[in-house]
Amino acid sequence: MSDSPQGQQGQTQKKPQKRRFGGTAQQIRSALSFYKVLAYATGVMLLLVVVEMIAKYGFGSDIIAGGTSAATGETMILGFNNVAEQTITGGFNLSTAVLIVHGWMYVVYLIADFRLWSLMRWPFSRFILIALGGVVPFLSFIVETRIHRQTEAELAAHPEAAARY
Repeated sequence: MSDSPQGQQGQTQKKPQKRRFGGTAQQIRSALSFYKVLAYATGVMLLLVVVEMIAKYGFGSDIIAGGTSAATGETMILGFNNVAEQTITGGFNLSTAVLIVHGWMYVVYLIADFRLWSLMRWPFSRFILIALGGVVPFLSFIVETRIHRQTEAELAAHPEAAARY
């Protein structure tokens, strides 16, 4: 028998891996809070996009705020404008606004996702998973809960992680 560093059964003894973050715990918690706010806002906007798509493709209507009914002439607070018949004139097209706001909010959501991902030094597949949360209805709420839990667990498990500065 030879005395090797592999031990008695031929297994190598591994030292525990020291976890390194891309920033301080305070920076990571700040990025996590920013991500959480954007995850919920993007999730709500995505649900509004679903409502808008059902109205548009299911009923052939846009959602209009403050228009005038073409048939009766009365002012409507909120109504459905049949795209083919133009049943409401004037007003603000909420359908288009929801699409534009969700699109820009998703861009900011991706920035929050990237910031947290880079500070945590996770694999690229995790970035893609988080990014999908903003395009699949209800997924942003589920992914945010898991990411929040995992981030806090990693920060608690590795208090020795060296600060970047």
